[in-house]
Amino acid sequence: MSRGPLTVAIHQPEHLPWLGFFHKAAQVDVFVLLDTVQYRHKYFQNRNRIRSHQGICWLTVPVLLKGRGRPLFRDVQINPWDLRWREKCWRSISLNYTRARFFEAHAEFFQGVYSRKWELLVDLNVELLRYLFHVLGITASVVRASELRASGTGPELIVNIAQELGADGYLSGISGIAGRGTVPEELFQRRGIAVRYQAFHHPIYRQLHHPFLPGMSVIDLLLNYGPESLAIIQGVGVETMAQVFE
Repeated sequence: MSRGPLTVAIHQPEHLPWLGFFHKAAQVDVFVLLDTVQYRHKYFQNRNRIRSHQGICWLTVPVLLKGRGRPLFRDVQINPWDLRWREKCWRSISLNYTRARFFEAHAEFFQGVYSRKWELLVDLNVELLRYLFHVLGITASVVRASELRASGTGPELIVNIAQELGADGYLSGISGIAGRGTVPEELFQRRGIAVRYQAFHHPIYRQLHHPFLPGMSVIDLLLNYGPESLAIIQGVGVETMAQVFE
């Protein structure tokens, strides 16, 4: 029995990512969490932003990097001597979203996650992502790159992962590694993998505080809109930043 076309997207497993991450995941059959590349510090791998009455509030997971060179994402350890980060993260979520319409629906999960002891950052991030995919209704299969045999660096690694999964198509961010008209795009094409590009326009939705701030973690939307969240991410029934500023 022949299968239909299979589209893959690949992204590092960020911590409670923004809406664009899930917009991409909702368009593919397999979403690969790229945990076999070097960890990028002071970005969104171990932290993200939520909305507070003062503006932006950071949720941060402390990691051990000093004296460890440039570790792969899958090997990054959470600092076991920082005993308060889990309490701080949960308190920040609960204090800032207790009045959100769907806070109670998800409070038990997030409180549980932040009450557990975690050794590796990737395990925490993947646990959060699997839950978020489920509650948002994203049906893509989730695969960790470390579970695959594909090797290489840069564009070669990405192409090899897609090929190992039997992909017919690859969904790239507009500034992603496949780069429209670049050599990496040709690498995909030579392997019989069609490349298409994500076109994400950030939706404008009602937050608990004004003015609207884009680029928050997806939980800002989820806790306010619950089961409507994925449709909003896809731009259904809402204005987008592009429309407002065009």
